Amino acid sequence: QVQLVESGGGLVQAGGSLRLSCAASGLTFSAYYDVGWFRQAPGKEREPVGAITWSGRRTFYADSVKGRFTISRDSASNTVFLQMNSLKPEDTAVYYCAAGRGIGVTSMFREREYAYWGQGTQVTVSS
Repeated sequence: QVQLVESGGGLVQAGGSLRLSCAASGLTFSAYYDVGWFRQAPGKEREPVGAITWSGRRTFYADSVKGRFTISRDSASNTVFLQMNSLKPEDTAVYYCAAGRGIGVTSMFREREYAYWGQGTQVTVSS
């Protein structure tokens, strides 16, 4: 059974940093699973944050987080990380990781391409 578990969320002041983790069981990220991060703020639709290819060689970011967020992967622990720096109040949301096989670089921000989702972790940035 595949399970993705996010952790690392919390309350932080504007300008601060958090690192989210997405740990997988039942699948191995390096076995052709691309990983995406998405977020959903209160009253808003879920939106893409970024993604990393199964090889770990390429990353993609939404314009709103480019230069502040970094996605990386540790194959040994089968975990994907989302390092978030210079956080802003508008980054407040529930953050989800998702995994899908063979998504393709032009579809990395499409939710329907991802077969497996975590339960989400809350990030709150205070002003």
